[in-house]
Amino acid sequence: MLTRKQMELLDFIKQRMDRDGVPPSFDEMKEALDLRSKSGIHRLITALEERGFIRRLAHRARAIEIVKLPEAMEKPGFAPRVVAGDRTNPPRGAMQVTPIDALELPVMGKIAAGIPIEAIQQVTHHIAVPGTMLSGRGQHYALTVEGDSMIEAGINDGDTVVIREQSTADNGDIVVALVDGHEATLKRLRRKGGMIALEAANVAYETRILPESRVKVQGRLVGLIRSY
Repeated sequence: MLTRKQMELLDFIKQRMDRDGVPPSFDEMKEALDLRSKSGIHRLITALEERGFIRRLAHRARAIEIVKLPEAMEKPGFAPRVVAGDRTNPPRGAMQVTPIDALELPVMGKIAAGIPIEAIQQVTHHIAVPGTMLSGRGQHYALTVEGDSMIEAGINDGDTVVIREQSTADNGDIVVALVDGHEATLKRLRRKGGMIALEAANVAYETRILPESRVKVQGRLVGLIRSY
C-alpha cells in the first residue's frame, strides 16, 4: 500500500511521462507536491522503487521508468489530487528548520581500504548527499569502504566515501586507484619519479610502490558519510 504522497508523486510522474515522454525533474516534483526540499522527493522516489513501482537507471538524466501502477490507478475515473502539502503549524518555540539541497549519487559497490579487491562498476543503490559536499564540477559517485587501512585518516570500515571522478591527483590526495586494471583500492597517492606510492593510513599496512603504468587514478576523495 502506498501513502497519499507516494500515490500523488507516482501519478504526477505518469502524467508528465504521458504528456512529454520524459519524467519530471526533481525540482518539478518538489514544486508539484509543495515540499520544502528535494530530500523529501528522494525519500518518496526510494520508497516507490523499493515497492517495485518505478525503476531508476544509472548514469542517465531523469532516468525513471514506471514498472507498474497500483490497482487503484488502473481503475477508470481515478484522479488523485496533487495538493499543497499536509503541513501543520509547528509547536510553539520550535526552531526553524533550514532546508538543504541534496543530490542523489550512485553507490558503485565496495572499495578496499586494505588488501585491494576486484574493481566493481555496478550500481548497488543510491544515496542522498548534501550538495555542499560535492567538490566543483564533474561527475561524482559513492563507494562503501571495506577494511581498516585508512583509519588514521578518519575512514572506517563501513563508511561511505564520496568520490569526484577524475584521472589525475596531487601528491597527498586520497584517491581511488585501479591497479593492473582490476584491483581497486582507496589510498593516499604519492609520486616518486616514475613510481607511484599507495600509502595506507594504518601502521599495520605497508606502502605499495608500483610503476606509474600499473596505476590508474579513477577519482579523488571529497567527502565521507558515516552511519551509526
